[in-house]
Amino acid sequence: MAATTTQSLGSLPSGLDICVTAPDMLYLPELVTGGLVWILVASTHVEPPNPLGWVMFVSIFCFVMTLLWMLIFATGCHKSGSGWAAADFAYHAVATLFYLSAAVDLAYITFLMKLGQFRIYQIDIAAVVFAYMATLLYFIHTILSSLRWKHF
Repeated sequence: MAATTTQSLGSLPSGLDICVTAPDMLYLPELVTGGLVWILVASTHVEPPNPLGWVMFVSIFCFVMTLLWMLIFATGCHKSGSGWAAADFAYHAVATLFYLSAAVDLAYITFLMKLGQFRIYQIDIAAVVFAYMATLLYFIHTILSSLRWKHF
């Protein structure tokens, strides 16, 4: 365990090491929770549809960018240049702020729609829970990425 922590703070992993290093093992849970937010929000019908546009943008943007980010680290493309630790921190900080704003927006819309259909209300509550879980995962990843960046 000490070797994994030392490696995660001293260098950026590549290949299957992203599955065992401290901040990078959060990629898969981030993808799962973000994908669930995307699916749950897309499966409901809200009138007017505009309030959930930001939530859909955030969930799709963060899902695609996290997948690309994970693939960059898994393939080792980040070894060709410098600044990847700072970029990793910056991306996860932005994703945290995006998901926090989307989760608050989604919770507010869910609160306003509580007198509608109960099944849609339950789906919206599940989406709110997963949005806050994604926010927490991205926040933890941001903290761990900042520690890794500090040690570079």
